[in-house]
Amino acid sequence: MQSFNGLILLRYSIAIIFLSHGAMRIYIEGGVYNFGELFLNRHIGLSPLGLPIAWTVTIMEFVGSILLIMNKYTKPVCYWFIFKILTGIALVHFKEGWFVVGAGRNGMEYSFLIICALLAVAFPERFEFRK
Repeated sequence: MQSFNGLILLRYSIAIIFLSHGAMRIYIEGGVYNFGELFLNRHIGLSPLGLPIAWTVTIMEFVGSILLIMNKYTKPVCYWFIFKILTGIALVHFKEGWFVVGAGRNGMEYSFLIICALLAVAFPERFEFRK
């Protein structure tokens, strides 16, 4: 059995973050529809693909989070989430700047942190420190 360490805590934390986003989208009224139709189709301009993309993202957040918790297919799940986050940066956050709050709004600093965390989870051997 693997001992509990900081990397496991990081993997669980990332899983909880993505799982909560997927759950919120499914369980609030109109969540997936609003994300797909109102945001992706109308605001971003991805029509008619917005709703299928919204469902794909939502399902992958659920499935990927469970796989991360189980420590299964970790690298592919991390790659998927990194792709998703990079897409969000390109479509939304980059033009808003760096800061999420404070000196700006809706920027990409949080996305950057999540990508770094996903890289640490995907490549734990690269981030080992030896004495």
